[in-house]
Amino acid sequence: MLEVRNLVKSYRGIAAVEEVSFRVAPGEVVGFLGPNGAGKSTTVKIITGLLRCDDGCVLFNGHDIHDDMVSFRAALGYVPEDAHLYTYLTGLEYLQLVGRLRGISEAVIEAKALNLLRLFHLDSWEYSPISLYSKGMRQRVLIAAALLHDPKLLIFDEPLSGLDVVSARLFKDLLDLLAAQGKAVLYISHVLEIVEQICSRVIVIAKGRLLADAAPSELAKLMSLPNLESVFAQLVQQRDTRNQAQQIVEVMRGTHVECD
Repeated sequence: MLEVRNLVKSYRGIAAVEEVSFRVAPGEVVGFLGPNGAGKSTTVKIITGLLRCDDGCVLFNGHDIHDDMVSFRAALGYVPEDAHLYTYLTGLEYLQLVGRLRGISEAVIEAKALNLLRLFHLDSWEYSPISLYSKGMRQRVLIAAALLHDPKLLIFDEPLSGLDVVSARLFKDLLDLLAAQGKAVLYISHVLEIVEQICSRVIVIAKGRLLADAAPSELAKLMSLPNLESVFAQLVQQRDTRNQAQQIVEVMRGTHVECD
């Protein structure tokens, strides 16, 4: 369904993404991991059509997304990392706006919006401005907006940010059902335990390059490591965080620490 083919993107001559290629098939939940500055955000912006790549392409059902961006965006549901919402609107008004932009009829918008607000436990706030919502409530509005038009491809960037335990469990159950319905899901997160639980495949990127693409269990087995967190640390050559934490504590206490 989604194919990212040889993406290249540079900023002022500095490579952000170099020859990145992967696929997300219908029914797959694929984790997309990398340290800060790895090129994840740039890749996601290119996939969603918010940014043009210097080379390579993004295909959806075999067609370049830029051949028909209207159709592609109609098939895409996207929850960005940062919740940029029109906070003067109510939750219901925001979903109505999204539905109209998607070309959904008013009757269908009303029914879907009210039901989604209820199922995400926001019905008692549907007439309150989003400025009064907590971070978790805003995140639930974003998720509801991404699902409103029944998209075929879903991209979730840190979707559990701000969610309480019950909402996070609901979201994980929802992902299982979306995959079972044949949706293709790209899941970006730093919470490796969750990625290991819900993703059928994991893509690891660092310094703009693809380092791994396999099932979490396969990666752990191939590298003879116990879990995905250990695999990730090894792949991206993560520093000795325990030692680094000790140095931070020593600096806090005023102990002399030599800089590397």
